[in-house]
Amino acid sequence: MRPKIFVSAYLLFSLHSLGAQNHPAKDSMIYLREITLVGQKLNRDIVQLPEIVGTNIYAGKKNALIVMDNLNTVVVNNNMRQIMAKVPGIHIWESDGSGIQIGIAARGLSANRSWEFNIRQNGCDIAADPFGYPEAYYNPQMQAIQRIQVVRGAGSLQYGPQFGGMVNYIMRDGSDIQKPFQFETRQTIGSFGLINTFNAVGGQTKKLSYYAFADHRQAEGYRQNSRYRTTTGFASLTWTPRAGIKLKTELMHYDMFSQQPGGLSEIEYLSGNMKQSSRSRNWFSTPWSTANIKLDWQIALHTRIQATLHGMAGDRSSTGFMQSITVPDTIVNSTGTYANREVAIDNYRNASFEAQVLHDYQLLGKTQTLSAGVRYFTGKTRRRAKGKGSNGTSADYSITETSFPSDALFLSSNAAFFAENAIRAGKRWIVVPGIRLESVVVDASGRLSYGAGGVENRMTDEKRHRFFALAGIGVEYHIKPDLELYGNITQAYRPVLFSNVSNPTTDIVDPELKDSRGWNSDLGVRGHLGAHVFADLSVYCLRYNQRIGTLSRLNASNQVYRYITNVGNSESKGLEILIDADWLSALNSRFTSRFGSFPVFVSATFNRSTYLGYSMTEVSGSTITEKNLKGNAVENAPGTIVRAGLSYRRRSVQVTLQASHVSSTFADANNTVTPSANGQNGLIPSYTIYDLNAAWTISPRFSLKMALNNLSNSRYFTRRAGGYPGPGILPSDGRSFLLTMGATL
Repeated sequence: MRPKIFVSAYLLFSLHSLGAQNHPAKDSMIYLREITLVGQKLNRDIVQLPEIVGTNIYAGKKNALIVMDNLNTVVVNNNMRQIMAKVPGIHIWESDGSGIQIGIAARGLSANRSWEFNIRQNGCDIAADPFGYPEAYYNPQMQAIQRIQVVRGAGSLQYGPQFGGMVNYIMRDGSDIQKPFQFETRQTIGSFGLINTFNAVGGQTKKLSYYAFADHRQAEGYRQNSRYRTTTGFASLTWTPRAGIKLKTELMHYDMFSQQPGGLSEIEYLSGNMKQSSRSRNWFSTPWSTANIKLDWQIALHTRIQATLHGMAGDRSSTGFMQSITVPDTIVNSTGTYANREVAIDNYRNASFEAQVLHDYQLLGKTQTLSAGVRYFTGKTRRRAKGKGSNGTSADYSITETSFPSDALFLSSNAAFFAENAIRAGKRWIVVPGIRLESVVVDASGRLSYGAGGVENRMTDEKRHRFFALAGIGVEYHIKPDLELYGNITQAYRPVLFSNVSNPTTDIVDPELKDSRGWNSDLGVRGHLGAHVFADLSVYCLRYNQRIGTLSRLNASNQVYRYITNVGNSESKGLEILIDADWLSALNSRFTSRFGSFPVFVSATFNRSTYLGYSMTEVSGSTITEKNLKGNAVENAPGTIVRAGLSYRRRSVQVTLQASHVSSTFADANNTVTPSANGQNGLIPSYTIYDLNAAWTISPRFSLKMALNNLSNSRYFTRRAGGYPGPGILPSDGRSFLLTMGATL
């Protein structure tokens, strides 16, 4: 039986030709809604984004679209080294085998909770605060994702504050279900006590489509004291009152609860016992809720508007013994109890409105396309920290005193306008200039601690208002309809974060502290080399200027204080390669139709990230030594990342073996090689791991998937943490097995 393969695709229809998007010089176009086709041979799991999607222009930008239904992997535990295997250069922190905290980066940037990417779900920000605290504590359940858009740094004009680019998780909404009601269920079991149940309903009628799911996952975890559970509920309803108008509403609630095993010291790691843990009282939870209303309106033949109203309410609560991992968390003899733990609670409340218009017009005998948009965001973060928690062992976030010593309020607001214009010159050239105007306000106030006699140490109130412009330009040259040259250079920025202005009373923030600024550039060639080979080869350069750091200084009383300021610049250069080929089909299609095919891929990046200048100070008594780290490698920036895979595909069966190699990197800007005893500094060694996946489509209704991750049971780690969720070395998971049984009724 031939497998039914669902392929997400964007269709851009010309009035005269289905191929209008590949031939932009033809007559004017009308853009229909995003739909999903059912095909039998369109089984690619990664494709290039079309030049125009919705109201966004992607011509000239480095991008990728991951089609989740075509991935041959079990996605229950959000294994990003497999999900993003064909996106070259993605560096992944695998310090959390549960997949709860996804950490991705590219081009020498930090992978800390993906905070150098603009992380979105259905086009809406899901980070705690993209302008003050851009960490993604919530990540969607990948079983509910239809496709993933990845746009590199050139997306900064459309999406705002980021150097890495944009990742947009697009949820299923029922538009691909060709009947009024469908029920789907996937049940997964795996190593370390993993149990997952995913159940969803969806469908569509003439004017309505809907989709809702409930997901629950729990496990004991690979290491001691690493159990967790997550529960997610999601509902989407789309109403199409008439042709050209679509109104969608979405609600999501996510609840995560986990035990944190802490890090390992260097001695503990070298002992070979990766599963050990000396922290049994550390707990963490992040309830998260979002709500969206989106209008998609084709108001005229050549004009389309999309507008989204988004709200988010999230919390982050933690309790634990956060001393160096070399300090044991044991019962104190003098009291007969454990020491009191430290409690921290954050509350995030955000709202935003975004509207974009796409308009086609005639100029110089060609159809040109303008995309423009506005955004308004407001966020409120309350951060309570350093609370004296209980001396118990359970997940207790209460404190023993009347209030938290540290209680700060952070407010942020942002208003922005952007415009990009796809200018078609001749039959082959597309030039896309663009601009973004940005206004950012960050306001911080509150208490940092209590001094002697209970006197409050107040934070120095900080209110910073910045207005600036970003510009960029992209170019495409079509060698032929499915092969093109592309290039771009785009300015980017990273705003001053809450952590940069919430300074203790002895610290001083530079009154001229500036947002980090810089730019991204790409130059490459991509497209199809025949019917069975896709390739994307490019070089890039990323400049990251005015990086924010801390220097030690002496005041008039010869006392040391910290000075928070812009300390230096860095640069990343490299080569990114993707080759995805069904080589045997290209040589002999008759053989593959009878015996099966053997598709292969290679996704690689070769990166060099260095400091062009980076000031640092060291304190010894009252003596301060200054030095510049010019020429040092940027920390957590591997020089080589290679992922390659070989598959066998025949009828309803597919088997894939994937290898992943990441070269060594430094954990700190000093480029410390010899590890510290507490495991926080030192070299992060290179590693190579293998994953085996198999899928069997038993019938159009029933399927079976299997994953054997870290096949060779390699011992490795990707991160040395200075604080939460460590401190210390955070080892990655050993060999694990997953089995998913799915049914669609």
